[in-house]
Amino acid sequence: MSDPNIGRLLGKRYQLQELIGTGAMGRVYRAKDILLGGVPVAVKFLSMSIQNQKMRLQERFEREAKTCALLGQKSIQIVRVMDYGVDEHNIPYYVMEYLAGKSLSHVIRKQSMSLPRFLSMARQICLGLQCAHDGIPVDGTIYPIIHRDIKPSNMLVIIDPTFGELVKILDFGIAKLLQSNTHQTNYYLGTLAYSSPEQMEGKELDNRSDIYSLGVMMFEMLTGKLPLVAPNHSFGAWYKVHYFQEPRSLADIEADMKIPQIVEDLIMGCLAKKASDRPQSISEILQTIALVESSTDSYQKITNTPIAENSSADKPTVLALQEEKMPSSLSITSSEDIIKQALWPKSKPIADIVFPQPIRVRDEFSPALWTMLPQLEIQKRSVCTRYNQFLFITAPHPMLMWITVIYNRRFGAKWLPYYLDLKTGFGQEITRLLGQTGYYHLLFFAREQPSHPCHVLSSTIASTQCRRLQEWVEMSHNLPSSAQPQISKNYLKNEYEKIKPQILVKLAAINTDSAFDLSA
Repeated sequence: MSDPNIGRLLGKRYQLQELIGTGAMGRVYRAKDILLGGVPVAVKFLSMSIQNQKMRLQERFEREAKTCALLGQKSIQIVRVMDYGVDEHNIPYYVMEYLAGKSLSHVIRKQSMSLPRFLSMARQICLGLQCAHDGIPVDGTIYPIIHRDIKPSNMLVIIDPTFGELVKILDFGIAKLLQSNTHQTNYYLGTLAYSSPEQMEGKELDNRSDIYSLGVMMFEMLTGKLPLVAPNHSFGAWYKVHYFQEPRSLADIEADMKIPQIVEDLIMGCLAKKASDRPQSISEILQTIALVESSTDSYQKITNTPIAENSSADKPTVLALQEEKMPSSLSITSSEDIIKQALWPKSKPIADIVFPQPIRVRDEFSPALWTMLPQLEIQKRSVCTRYNQFLFITAPHPMLMWITVIYNRRFGAKWLPYYLDLKTGFGQEITRLLGQTGYYHLLFFAREQPSHPCHVLSSTIASTQCRRLQEWVEMSHNLPSSAQPQISKNYLKNEYEKIKPQILVKLAAINTDSAFDLSA
């Protein structure tokens, strides 16, 4: 039976094209915004219709939608809400950015998760939750937002060209919105397997309820199983489980699982029956994650974690570039050795991404930019002009944008930008290496044959830029961070878009396609 919504024009603006998701909360459609020339968006219809049209309910819905929109602007880990409305059948809907990705539940089902990947995903989810729990100013009032439905299917995993693997949280504030439309005092709304004991009882919730649900989800991310199992899927069975059943340990699922005790203690703490026995804030969880990441005995495990966003709760990881911290397999003397010995990290997806990771060249550490592209894309620019430039912003958060361009007259420019957070040890060490060496390697991996690089180039850095890079590292030690790093990234991105035409003019003026370097 065909879906009657396909082809429907919603609010004289959004044309529904395809059903892409269904769940207890509603149905999600891919649509195009005809007012913006067909830009793809996602439209979600909530499963509970508004039964009366009192202005108070309309105002509440509008306020919740605005709050969700503000959350998405504040954190890269939250899917951005762009519009909202109520259709002719009194069914509320909201419009989100359209992102091609997979739910975390799909990721959990498909493969076991390594510890570095788990830590990266958990940190990103926590950053989104922290942003919401801290609250959003609406009309002069701070509104803390409790999600109320934290579970893998509400986490979207996407591949970002700059950041790599990103996790984005869906449906912020919607559960509370729907709950506000009922006159029942003890009204339950959530997902039984992930709900806190106080949520099962219909009590007023705070951030610690989300922390309980997060604990359930983190356990599932590492084991593929739930920590609590009910005899049946009734409300009463799950009520008893959440209140009285002790969660299984990680060893109960897999006896030889090698997980640091501090990680298991963190998860079990989140699963405490009493809210007062759990971590009292997401900041506490972030501190533990940062501690585990900084104490990991492999440099590669740390540097493979995408730098998507930081938090004042994260302790800067000091990565001294000492021999025992580097992968011993990367002692390289030539481009041929790089191709033979460099291996695409297992924790990185097979996708078009770019990230820095040092390599050893003649027993010294050299900065390198690792990128994966289609084989044909690499071949097109195997002979090319290289250009690099560095943009630095001191406030509100010290951040560096590392811009690399490979240019060929026939095929144009390929842009490879990357952000380096200069309040982290990793960002500082990479920047210091760039300034000290005055060059870096470009390692190109083909998606079709991803294990080893198929092409290697080098790019030199102008001496003035080298001096600035080292100065910026020293400055960053004393510069304060007064806002989320993402705000500085947004400023840098705007400047980057402004200078791109100027860079192209400079590259087009070069009369040859050769191994010629340009540095601003």
